[in-house]
Amino acid sequence: MIRKNKLKQLIKDGGFAIGTFVKSNDPAVAEILGFSGLDFIVLDNEHVAMSRDSMINMIRSADSTGIVPIVRVRENRPVEILQALDSGALGVQVPNVDTKEEAAALIESVKYNPIGKRGFSPTTRAAAYGLMDKKEYVALSNQETLVVAHCETTTCMENLDEILTLDYLDVIFIGPMDLSQSLGVMGEANHPKVIESIEMIIKKVLGAGKAVGIVSSPAQANDYIAKGVQYLLISTDQGMIASAAQKIAADLKK
Repeated sequence: MIRKNKLKQLIKDGGFAIGTFVKSNDPAVAEILGFSGLDFIVLDNEHVAMSRDSMINMIRSADSTGIVPIVRVRENRPVEILQALDSGALGVQVPNVDTKEEAAALIESVKYNPIGKRGFSPTTRAAAYGLMDKKEYVALSNQETLVVAHCETTTCMENLDEILTLDYLDVIFIGPMDLSQSLGVMGEANHPKVIESIEMIIKKVLGAGKAVGIVSSPAQANDYIAKGVQYLLISTDQGMIASAAQKIAADLKK
């Protein structure tokens, strides 16, 4: 059942939120991250094989601890977005949103009429399987769903001013790795071209009164927070396991 989106409220109040990408299909991972004190998780449907059944169970698990579940969908298609939100996700994170038209289509896919054109079924998990008042559900969904659009190409940067004129676009998320590829310096997230582009995107998004998101290392996070970034994704669940295991092994084998 859809609920109040603490992540969206935190951003609206001017705070910052800490999350991580989840690439595992085990619901225990979502529970552990929720108990650990993170604000949100992003289920990575773009880069891993996650069935709808496993996605729903991950969202259920997140709900049990109060952590906010967001889904990174495979692509900017209505059915992808519909299935994530109908499953109970409190928002979607969408890759390759490069034009104002693509951003508008994303918003239309997330929101119900009169804002958008999302397909309506009152018997989904998000609507408590038909046990929630229909009008209340639609109003709450339109209010609480978070819309996150990736800015990770030179095309998006060229169109960013137009994209930022749209209402209901909550977060512009910077993907440094894809951005490095688009800028011709693939994998070099610290290249001057990438850093300059990130600074430009942050400045424009904040100037438009919207929130900025980025994937960051723990070491960089405070610098981004100081620059006004509110939606921080630190590593991944797999990355956290790998780095902790590597450190333990290295420390004990000295």
